[in-house]
Amino acid sequence: MSEPVQPDRTHPVDETLPPLKMFTSGLQHVAAMYAGVVAPPMVVGPAVGLSPKETAFLVAASLFTAGIATLLQTLGFWRIGARLPFVNGVSFAGVTPMVAIGKDRGHDGIAVIFGAIIVASLLGFVLAPYFCKLVRFFPPVVTGTVITLIGVSLLPVAFNWSQGGNATADDYGSTTNIIMAAVTLVIVLALRKLLRGFLQQIAILLGLIIGTLIAIPVGITDFGAIKDADVVGFPTPFHFGAPQFEIAAIVSMCIVMLVCMTESTADMLALGKIVDRPADERTIEGGLRADTLGSAVSPLFNGFMCSAFAQNIGLVAMTKVRSRFVVATGGGILIVLGLVPVAASVIALVPLPVLGGAGIVLFGSVAASGIQTLATAALEKGENALIVAAAVGIGLIPIAAPDFYHAFPKDLLVVLDSGISTGCVVAIVLNLAFNHLGRKPDEEEDAETVSEELANAAPVNVH
Repeated sequence: MSEPVQPDRTHPVDETLPPLKMFTSGLQHVAAMYAGVVAPPMVVGPAVGLSPKETAFLVAASLFTAGIATLLQTLGFWRIGARLPFVNGVSFAGVTPMVAIGKDRGHDGIAVIFGAIIVASLLGFVLAPYFCKLVRFFPPVVTGTVITLIGVSLLPVAFNWSQGGNATADDYGSTTNIIMAAVTLVIVLALRKLLRGFLQQIAILLGLIIGTLIAIPVGITDFGAIKDADVVGFPTPFHFGAPQFEIAAIVSMCIVMLVCMTESTADMLALGKIVDRPADERTIEGGLRADTLGSAVSPLFNGFMCSAFAQNIGLVAMTKVRSRFVVATGGGILIVLGLVPVAASVIALVPLPVLGGAGIVLFGSVAASGIQTLATAALEKGENALIVAAAVGIGLIPIAAPDFYHAFPKDLLVVLDSGISTGCVVAIVLNLAFNHLGRKPDEEEDAETVSEELANAAPVNVH
Protein backbone atom coordinates (compact mmCIF):
# COMPACT_ATOMS: atom_id res chain seq x y z
CA MET A 1 0.00 0.00 0.00
CA SER A 2 1.21 3.48 -0.79
CA GLU A 3 1.21 6.35 1.63
CA PRO A 4 -1.75 8.75 1.35
CA VAL A 5 -1.05 11.90 -0.63
CA GLN A 6 -0.55 14.91 1.65
CA PRO A 7 -2.80 17.94 1.02
CA ASP A 8 0.18 20.20 0.25
CA ARG A 9 1.85 17.69 -2.07
CA THR A 10 1.18 17.32 -5.78
CA HIS A 11 -0.64 14.08 -6.51
CA PRO A 12 1.57 11.60 -8.41
CA VAL A 13 -0.94 11.70 -11.27
CA ASP A 14 -0.22 15.43 -11.74
CA GLU A 15 3.56 15.29 -11.31
CA THR A 16 5.93 16.15 -14.13
CA LEU A 17 9.14 14.11 -14.37
CA PRO A 18 12.62 14.92 -15.74
CA PRO A 19 12.63 15.04 -19.58
CA LEU A 20 14.60 11.81 -20.12
CA LYS A 21 12.43 9.88 -17.69
CA MET A 22 9.31 11.38 -19.23
CA PHE A 23 10.37 10.34 -22.73
CA THR A 24 11.52 6.80 -21.94
CA SER A 25 8.48 6.09 -19.77
CA GLY A 26 6.19 7.46 -22.50
CA LEU A 27 8.00 5.38 -25.12
CA GLN A 28 7.44 2.32 -22.94
CA HIS A 29 3.68 2.96 -23.10
CA VAL A 30 3.86 3.26 -26.88
CA ALA A 31 5.79 0.00 -27.16
CA ALA A 32 3.18 -1.76 -25.00
CA MET A 33 0.22 -0.64 -27.10
CA TYR A 34 1.75 -0.37 -30.59
CA ALA A 35 0.61 -3.79 -31.79
CA GLY A 36 -2.91 -3.12 -30.55
CA VAL A 37 -3.12 0.13 -32.53
CA VAL A 38 -1.80 -1.18 -35.83
CA ALA A 39 -3.68 -4.49 -35.80
CA PRO A 40 -7.21 -3.15 -36.65
CA PRO A 41 -6.16 -1.17 -39.75
CA MET A 42 -4.01 -4.12 -40.88
CA VAL A 43 -7.14 -6.31 -40.72
CA VAL A 44 -9.68 -3.81 -42.10
CA GLY A 45 -7.51 -2.47 -44.95
CA PRO A 46 -7.09 -5.72 -46.91
CA ALA A 47 -10.67 -6.78 -46.08
CA VAL A 48 -12.17 -3.74 -47.80
CA GLY A 49 -9.81 -4.10 -50.75
CA LEU A 50 -7.09 -1.53 -50.07
CA SER A 51 -3.59 -1.94 -51.49
CA PRO A 52 -0.63 -2.59 -49.15
CA LYS A 53 0.46 1.04 -49.51
CA GLU A 54 -3.06 2.29 -48.65
CA THR A 55 -3.18 -0.08 -45.67
CA ALA A 56 0.15 1.34 -44.47
CA PHE A 57 -1.43 4.80 -44.77
CA LEU A 58 -4.29 3.61 -42.52
CA VAL A 59 -1.75 2.34 -39.96
CA ALA A 60 0.04 5.71 -39.85
CA ALA A 61 -3.31 7.49 -39.55
CA SER A 62 -4.31 5.22 -36.65
CA LEU A 63 -1.09 6.07 -34.79
CA PHE A 64 -1.66 9.80 -35.40
CA THR A 65 -5.27 9.76 -34.21
CA ALA A 66 -4.40 7.57 -31.21
CA GLY A 67 -1.95 10.30 -30.18
CA ILE A 68 -4.63 12.98 -30.47
CA ALA A 69 -7.11 10.89 -28.45
CA THR A 70 -4.49 10.20 -25.78
CA LEU A 71 -3.72 13.90 -25.40
CA LEU A 72 -7.44 14.64 -25.08
CA GLN A 73 -7.68 12.02 -22.35
CA THR A 74 -4.58 12.90 -20.33
CA LEU A 75 -4.39 16.70 -20.67
CA GLY A 76 -7.96 17.51 -21.57
CA PHE A 77 -9.74 20.85 -21.68
CA TRP A 78 -13.00 22.15 -20.27
CA ARG A 79 -14.87 19.02 -19.09
CA ILE A 80 -13.22 16.73 -21.61
CA GLY A 81 -10.62 14.19 -20.47
CA ALA A 82 -10.29 11.93 -17.43
CA ARG A 83 -6.89 13.53 -16.72
CA LEU A 84 -5.53 10.13 -15.71
CA PRO A 85 -2.53 8.23 -17.20
CA PHE A 86 -4.84 6.75 -19.79
CA VAL A 87 -3.76 5.62 -23.29
CA ASN A 88 -6.34 5.75 -26.07
CA GLY A 89 -6.13 3.96 -29.38
CA VAL A 90 -8.09 2.13 -32.06
CA SER A 91 -10.69 -0.15 -30.51
CA PHE A 92 -10.57 -3.78 -31.67
CA ALA A 93 -14.27 -4.11 -30.77
CA GLY A 94 -15.17 -2.45 -34.07
CA VAL A 95 -13.07 -4.66 -36.35
CA THR A 96 -15.71 -7.32 -37.07
CA PRO A 97 -18.56 -4.88 -37.89
CA MET A 98 -16.20 -2.64 -39.89
CA VAL A 99 -15.11 -5.58 -42.02
CA ALA A 100 -18.77 -6.52 -42.53
CA ILE A 101 -19.63 -2.92 -43.53
CA GLY A 102 -16.78 -2.33 -45.96
CA LYS A 103 -15.87 -5.78 -47.27
CA ASP A 104 -14.62 -5.58 -50.88
CA ARG A 105 -16.04 -2.05 -51.33
CA GLY A 106 -12.69 -0.28 -51.50
CA HIS A 107 -12.71 3.47 -50.85
CA ASP A 108 -16.51 3.53 -50.64
CA GLY A 109 -16.38 0.94 -47.86
CA ILE A 110 -13.91 3.04 -45.87
CA ALA A 111 -16.05 6.15 -46.43
CA VAL A 112 -19.15 4.37 -45.08
CA ILE A 113 -17.18 3.13 -42.06
CA PHE A 114 -15.95 6.65 -41.32
CA GLY A 115 -19.46 8.11 -41.66
CA ALA A 116 -20.86 5.55 -39.21
CA ILE A 117 -18.05 6.22 -36.72
CA ILE A 118 -18.68 9.98 -36.82
CA VAL A 119 -22.41 9.61 -36.10
CA ALA A 120 -21.90 6.98 -33.38
CA SER A 121 -19.19 9.08 -31.72
CA LEU A 122 -21.27 12.26 -31.67
CA LEU A 123 -24.16 10.29 -30.15
CA GLY A 124 -21.77 8.89 -27.53
CA PHE A 125 -20.56 12.42 -26.72
CA VAL A 126 -24.15 13.50 -26.06
CA LEU A 127 -24.83 10.42 -23.89
CA ALA A 128 -21.63 10.73 -21.80
CA PRO A 129 -23.15 12.87 -18.98
CA TYR A 130 -25.91 10.28 -18.54
CA PHE A 131 -23.81 7.17 -19.08
CA CYS A 132 -21.34 8.23 -16.37
CA LYS A 133 -24.07 8.10 -13.74
CA LEU A 134 -23.82 4.31 -13.91
CA VAL A 135 -20.75 4.64 -11.67
CA ARG A 136 -22.96 4.20 -8.58
CA PHE A 137 -23.65 0.68 -9.82
CA PHE A 138 -19.92 -0.18 -9.77
CA PRO A 139 -19.16 -1.11 -6.13
CA PRO A 140 -16.02 -3.19 -5.39
CA VAL A 141 -17.83 -6.45 -6.15
CA VAL A 142 -18.47 -5.17 -9.69
CA THR A 143 -15.24 -3.25 -10.30
CA GLY A 144 -13.10 -6.07 -8.92
CA THR A 145 -14.82 -8.56 -11.20
CA VAL A 146 -14.45 -6.34 -14.26
CA ILE A 147 -10.80 -5.47 -13.56
CA THR A 148 -9.99 -9.16 -13.15
CA LEU A 149 -11.77 -9.92 -16.43
CA ILE A 150 -9.85 -7.14 -18.20
CA GLY A 151 -6.56 -8.76 -17.22
CA VAL A 152 -7.66 -12.32 -17.93
CA SER A 153 -9.26 -11.32 -21.26
CA LEU A 154 -6.01 -9.71 -22.39
CA LEU A 155 -3.83 -12.70 -21.57
CA PRO A 156 -4.87 -14.63 -24.73
CA VAL A 157 -3.59 -11.62 -26.71
CA ALA A 158 -0.19 -12.09 -25.08
CA PHE A 159 -0.32 -15.84 -25.76
CA ASN A 160 -1.16 -15.18 -29.42
CA TRP A 161 1.74 -12.73 -29.71
CA SER A 162 4.02 -15.28 -28.04
CA GLN A 163 3.18 -17.78 -30.77
CA GLY A 164 3.87 -15.27 -33.54
CA GLY A 165 0.60 -13.36 -33.91
CA ASN A 166 -0.39 -14.79 -37.31
CA ALA A 167 -2.17 -18.14 -37.03
CA THR A 168 -1.73 -18.78 -40.77
CA ALA A 169 2.06 -18.39 -40.70
CA ASP A 170 4.23 -21.50 -40.95
CA ASP A 171 6.13 -20.66 -37.78
CA TYR A 172 3.04 -19.91 -35.68
CA GLY A 173 3.45 -21.59 -32.31
CA SER A 174 6.97 -22.75 -33.14
CA THR A 175 9.39 -23.56 -30.33
CA THR A 176 11.54 -20.63 -31.49
CA ASN A 177 8.71 -18.13 -30.99
CA ILE A 178 7.63 -19.51 -27.64
CA ILE A 179 11.21 -19.71 -26.35
CA MET A 180 11.75 -16.07 -27.35
CA ALA A 181 8.61 -15.10 -25.44
CA ALA A 182 9.84 -17.07 -22.41
CA VAL A 183 13.31 -15.48 -22.62
CA THR A 184 11.76 -11.99 -22.73
CA LEU A 185 9.52 -12.82 -19.77
CA VAL A 186 12.52 -13.99 -17.75
CA ILE A 187 14.51 -10.88 -18.75
CA VAL A 188 11.70 -8.55 -17.63
CA LEU A 189 11.32 -10.39 -14.30
CA ALA A 190 15.11 -10.37 -13.74
CA LEU A 191 15.37 -6.66 -14.53
CA ARG A 192 12.52 -5.89 -12.13
CA LYS A 193 14.32 -7.88 -9.43
CA LEU A 194 17.86 -6.63 -10.01
CA LEU A 195 17.42 -2.99 -11.04
CA ARG A 196 16.48 -0.08 -8.83
CA GLY A 197 14.90 3.33 -9.26
CA PHE A 198 14.29 4.64 -12.77
CA LEU A 199 15.84 1.64 -14.53
CA GLN A 200 13.48 -0.66 -12.67
CA GLN A 201 10.54 1.46 -13.83
CA ILE A 202 11.48 1.03 -17.50
CA ALA A 203 12.20 -2.69 -17.14
CA ILE A 204 9.53 -3.49 -19.73
CA LEU A 205 11.13 -1.18 -22.31
CA LEU A 206 14.61 -2.55 -21.56
CA GLY A 207 13.25 -6.09 -21.79
CA LEU A 208 11.72 -5.35 -25.19
CA ILE A 209 15.01 -3.86 -26.45
CA ILE A 210 17.12 -6.78 -25.17
CA GLY A 211 14.59 -9.30 -26.47
CA THR A 212 14.60 -7.66 -29.91
CA LEU A 213 18.42 -7.70 -30.03
CA ILE A 214 18.44 -11.39 -29.15
CA ALA A 215 15.77 -12.04 -31.80
CA ILE A 216 17.95 -10.62 -34.62
CA PRO A 217 20.39 -13.57 -34.83
CA VAL A 218 17.50 -15.93 -34.14
CA GLY A 219 15.92 -14.67 -37.38
CA ILE A 220 12.46 -13.50 -36.29
CA THR A 221 13.06 -9.75 -36.61
CA ASP A 222 11.61 -8.31 -39.82
CA PHE A 223 13.39 -5.24 -41.25
CA GLY A 224 11.07 -5.03 -44.26
CA ALA A 225 8.92 -2.35 -42.64
CA ILE A 226 11.87 0.07 -42.44
CA LYS A 227 12.85 -0.48 -46.08
CA ASP A 228 9.36 0.25 -47.40
CA ALA A 229 8.45 3.13 -45.06
CA ASP A 230 8.29 6.76 -46.16
CA VAL A 231 10.41 9.23 -44.24
CA VAL A 232 7.60 11.78 -43.84
CA GLY A 233 3.87 11.49 -44.40
CA PHE A 234 0.72 13.30 -43.27
CA PRO A 235 -2.71 11.65 -42.95
CA THR A 236 -4.44 13.90 -45.51
CA PRO A 237 -8.00 14.66 -44.31
CA PHE A 238 -10.61 12.41 -45.95
CA HIS A 239 -7.93 10.71 -48.04
CA PHE A 240 -10.43 8.05 -49.13
CA GLY A 241 -13.25 10.49 -49.92
CA ALA A 242 -16.00 12.25 -47.98
CA PRO A 243 -17.76 10.14 -45.33
CA GLN A 244 -20.92 8.35 -46.42
CA PHE A 245 -23.87 7.59 -44.15
CA GLU A 246 -25.80 4.32 -44.23
CA ILE A 247 -28.35 3.44 -41.54
CA ALA A 248 -27.31 -0.20 -41.05
CA ALA A 249 -23.64 0.78 -40.69
CA ILE A 250 -24.51 3.55 -38.23
CA VAL A 251 -26.56 1.18 -36.06
CA SER A 252 -23.69 -1.33 -35.96
CA MET A 253 -21.15 1.29 -34.93
CA CYS A 254 -23.53 2.73 -32.31
CA ILE A 255 -23.55 -0.70 -30.67
CA VAL A 256 -19.75 -0.75 -30.81
CA MET A 257 -19.67 2.71 -29.22
CA LEU A 258 -21.82 1.54 -26.29
CA VAL A 259 -19.49 -1.43 -25.82
CA CYS A 260 -16.47 0.88 -25.87
CA MET A 261 -18.09 3.25 -23.36
CA THR A 262 -18.83 0.34 -21.02
CA GLU A 263 -15.25 -0.94 -21.24
CA SER A 264 -13.79 2.55 -20.84
CA THR A 265 -15.89 3.12 -17.72
CA ALA A 266 -14.56 -0.12 -16.24
CA ASP A 267 -10.99 0.80 -17.26
CA MET A 268 -11.24 4.24 -15.65
CA LEU A 269 -12.49 2.70 -12.42
CA ALA A 270 -9.61 0.23 -12.51
CA LEU A 271 -6.99 2.87 -13.21
CA GLY A 272 -8.43 5.18 -10.56
CA LYS A 273 -7.92 2.45 -7.96
CA ILE A 274 -4.35 1.79 -9.11
CA VAL A 275 -3.23 5.45 -9.03
CA ASP A 276 -5.07 6.29 -5.78
CA ARG A 277 -7.40 8.76 -7.47
CA PRO A 278 -10.80 7.03 -7.59
CA ALA A 279 -12.77 7.84 -10.73
CA ASP A 280 -15.96 9.68 -9.80
CA GLU A 281 -18.86 10.60 -12.09
CA ARG A 282 -17.17 13.77 -13.34
CA THR A 283 -13.94 11.92 -14.13
CA ILE A 284 -15.81 9.23 -16.05
CA GLU A 285 -17.90 11.84 -17.86
CA GLY A 286 -14.73 13.66 -18.95
CA GLY A 287 -13.10 10.39 -19.96
CA LEU A 288 -16.08 9.29 -22.04
CA ARG A 289 -16.23 12.70 -23.70
CA ALA A 290 -12.54 12.39 -24.60
CA ASP A 291 -13.15 8.90 -26.00
CA THR A 292 -16.10 9.99 -28.10
CA LEU A 293 -14.62 13.32 -29.23
CA GLY A 294 -11.38 11.57 -30.21
CA SER A 295 -13.42 9.01 -32.13
CA ALA A 296 -15.44 11.74 -33.89
CA VAL A 297 -12.27 13.58 -34.97
CA SER A 298 -10.42 10.39 -35.93
CA PRO A 299 -12.15 9.76 -39.31
CA LEU A 300 -11.19 13.29 -40.41
CA PHE A 301 -7.59 12.01 -40.42
CA ASN A 302 -8.55 8.53 -41.69
CA GLY A 303 -8.52 6.86 -38.26
CA PHE A 304 -11.03 4.56 -36.57
CA MET A 305 -12.98 4.59 -33.30
CA CYS A 306 -10.76 5.15 -30.25
CA SER A 307 -11.14 3.83 -26.72
CA ALA A 308 -9.06 3.10 -23.63
CA PHE A 309 -6.21 0.60 -23.88
CA ALA A 310 -6.44 -1.76 -20.91
CA GLN A 311 -2.95 -3.19 -21.47
CA ASN A 312 -1.39 0.11 -20.44
CA ILE A 313 -3.17 -0.04 -17.09
CA GLY A 314 -0.97 -3.04 -16.33
CA LEU A 315 2.10 -0.98 -17.21
CA VAL A 316 1.06 1.77 -14.77
CA ALA A 317 0.45 -0.85 -12.09
CA MET A 318 3.81 -2.51 -12.63
CA THR A 319 6.08 0.52 -13.07
CA LYS A 320 4.41 2.65 -10.37
CA VAL A 321 4.79 5.68 -12.67
CA ARG A 322 1.42 7.36 -12.26
CA SER A 323 2.03 10.71 -14.00
CA ARG A 324 -0.53 11.51 -16.70
CA PHE A 325 2.11 13.68 -18.35
CA VAL A 326 4.18 10.56 -19.04
CA VAL A 327 1.25 9.12 -20.99
CA ALA A 328 0.72 12.51 -22.66
CA THR A 329 4.34 12.28 -23.80
CA GLY A 330 3.48 8.86 -25.22
CA GLY A 331 0.60 10.54 -27.06
CA GLY A 332 3.06 13.03 -28.55
CA ILE A 333 5.30 10.16 -29.66
CA LEU A 334 2.31 8.50 -31.34
CA ILE A 335 1.60 11.69 -33.29
CA VAL A 336 5.23 11.84 -34.44
CA LEU A 337 5.11 8.17 -35.45
CA GLY A 338 2.00 8.91 -37.50
CA LEU A 339 3.77 11.78 -39.26
CA VAL A 340 7.08 9.93 -39.72
CA PRO A 341 6.28 6.39 -40.93
CA VAL A 342 9.94 5.38 -40.91
CA ALA A 343 10.05 6.10 -37.15
CA ALA A 344 6.94 4.01 -36.63
CA SER A 345 8.60 1.13 -38.44
CA VAL A 346 11.42 1.14 -35.85
CA ILE A 347 8.89 0.37 -33.11
CA ALA A 348 7.48 -2.32 -35.40
CA LEU A 349 10.88 -4.08 -35.27
CA VAL A 350 9.90 -5.60 -31.90
CA PRO A 351 8.89 -9.19 -32.80
CA LEU A 352 5.47 -10.21 -31.52
CA PRO A 353 6.90 -13.15 -29.49
CA VAL A 354 9.06 -10.64 -27.61
CA LEU A 355 6.05 -8.41 -27.04
CA GLY A 356 4.05 -11.43 -25.93
CA GLY A 357 6.56 -12.36 -23.23
CA ALA A 358 6.33 -8.86 -21.75
CA GLY A 359 2.54 -8.85 -22.21
CA ILE A 360 2.12 -11.79 -19.85
CA VAL A 361 3.49 -9.65 -17.02
CA LEU A 362 1.56 -6.55 -18.04
CA PHE A 363 -1.83 -8.20 -18.38
CA GLY A 364 -1.31 -10.41 -15.35
CA SER A 365 -0.73 -7.25 -13.31
CA VAL A 366 -4.20 -6.01 -14.25
CA ALA A 367 -5.81 -9.28 -13.14
CA ALA A 368 -3.85 -9.12 -9.87
CA SER A 369 -5.15 -5.61 -9.14
CA GLY A 370 -8.69 -6.88 -9.78
CA ILE A 371 -8.20 -9.65 -7.24
CA GLN A 372 -7.00 -7.04 -4.75
CA THR A 373 -10.18 -5.05 -5.35
CA LEU A 374 -12.30 -8.15 -4.76
CA ALA A 375 -10.57 -8.53 -1.39
CA THR A 376 -12.46 -5.41 -0.28
CA ALA A 377 -15.82 -6.53 -1.66
CA ALA A 378 -17.09 -8.41 1.43
CA LEU A 379 -17.55 -11.65 -0.49
CA GLU A 380 -18.69 -13.40 2.69
CA LYS A 381 -21.77 -11.16 2.87
CA GLY A 382 -25.02 -11.81 1.01
CA GLU A 383 -24.65 -13.10 -2.52
CA ASN A 384 -21.49 -11.19 -3.46
CA ALA A 385 -19.51 -14.38 -4.05
CA LEU A 386 -22.29 -15.63 -6.34
CA ILE A 387 -22.19 -12.35 -8.29
CA VAL A 388 -18.45 -12.76 -8.87
CA ALA A 389 -18.80 -16.44 -9.77
CA ALA A 390 -21.50 -15.85 -12.39
CA ALA A 391 -19.94 -12.71 -13.89
CA VAL A 392 -16.46 -14.22 -14.17
CA GLY A 393 -17.85 -17.47 -15.54
CA ILE A 394 -19.88 -15.76 -18.25
CA GLY A 395 -17.09 -13.27 -18.94
CA LEU A 396 -14.68 -16.13 -19.61
CA ILE A 397 -16.90 -17.77 -22.25
CA PRO A 398 -15.40 -15.87 -25.24
CA ILE A 399 -11.93 -16.86 -24.02
CA ALA A 400 -12.55 -20.50 -23.08
CA ALA A 401 -15.00 -21.24 -25.91
CA PRO A 402 -14.54 -18.68 -28.72
CA ASP A 403 -17.24 -20.29 -30.92
CA PHE A 404 -19.83 -20.52 -28.12
CA TYR A 405 -22.06 -17.82 -29.65
CA HIS A 406 -21.53 -18.78 -33.30
CA ALA A 407 -25.27 -19.28 -33.93
CA PHE A 408 -26.23 -15.82 -32.63
CA PRO A 409 -26.89 -12.82 -34.95
CA LYS A 410 -23.68 -11.07 -36.00
CA ASP A 411 -24.80 -7.76 -34.51
CA LEU A 412 -25.04 -9.35 -31.05
CA LEU A 413 -21.53 -10.76 -31.37
CA VAL A 414 -20.13 -7.24 -30.99
CA VAL A 415 -21.19 -7.47 -27.32
CA LEU A 416 -21.10 -11.22 -26.71
CA ASP A 417 -17.58 -11.71 -28.05
CA SER A 418 -16.27 -9.22 -25.47
CA GLY A 419 -15.86 -11.01 -22.16
CA ILE A 420 -15.27 -7.66 -20.48
CA SER A 421 -18.62 -6.29 -21.68
CA THR A 422 -20.67 -9.40 -20.91
CA GLY A 423 -19.04 -9.88 -17.51
CA CYS A 424 -19.56 -6.22 -16.69
CA VAL A 425 -23.25 -6.34 -17.62
CA VAL A 426 -23.83 -9.55 -15.64
CA ALA A 427 -22.05 -8.14 -12.57
CA ILE A 428 -24.10 -4.91 -12.70
CA VAL A 429 -27.42 -6.72 -13.18
CA LEU A 430 -26.76 -9.25 -10.42
CA ASN A 431 -25.54 -6.54 -8.05
CA LEU A 432 -28.80 -4.67 -8.66
CA ALA A 433 -30.85 -7.82 -8.19
CA PHE A 434 -29.17 -9.00 -4.98
CA ASN A 435 -27.98 -5.78 -3.34
CA HIS A 436 -30.48 -3.10 -4.44
CA LEU A 437 -33.88 -4.35 -5.59
CA GLY A 438 -36.24 -5.06 -2.70
CA ARG A 439 -33.79 -3.63 -0.18
CA LYS A 440 -35.04 -0.97 2.21
CA PRO A 441 -33.30 2.43 1.95
CA ASP A 442 -31.70 2.09 5.39
CA GLU A 443 -30.44 -1.41 4.55
CA GLU A 444 -28.98 -0.14 1.28
CA GLU A 445 -27.27 2.72 3.07
CA ASP A 446 -25.85 0.33 5.69
CA ALA A 447 -24.51 -1.91 2.92
CA GLU A 448 -22.85 1.02 1.19
CA THR A 449 -21.35 2.16 4.50
CA VAL A 450 -19.91 -1.30 5.14
CA SER A 451 -18.48 -1.37 1.63
CA GLU A 452 -16.87 2.06 2.07
CA GLU A 453 -15.42 1.09 5.47
CA LEU A 454 -13.93 -2.06 4.00
CA ALA A 455 -12.47 -0.09 1.10
CA ASN A 456 -10.93 2.47 3.47
CA ALA A 457 -9.59 -0.22 5.76
CA ALA A 458 -7.89 -2.06 2.91
CA PRO A 459 -7.35 0.30 0.00
CA VAL A 460 -6.59 -1.42 -3.26
CA ASN A 461 -3.12 -0.55 -4.47
CA VAL A 462 -0.54 -2.42 -6.45
CA HIS A 463 2.30 -0.19 -5.33
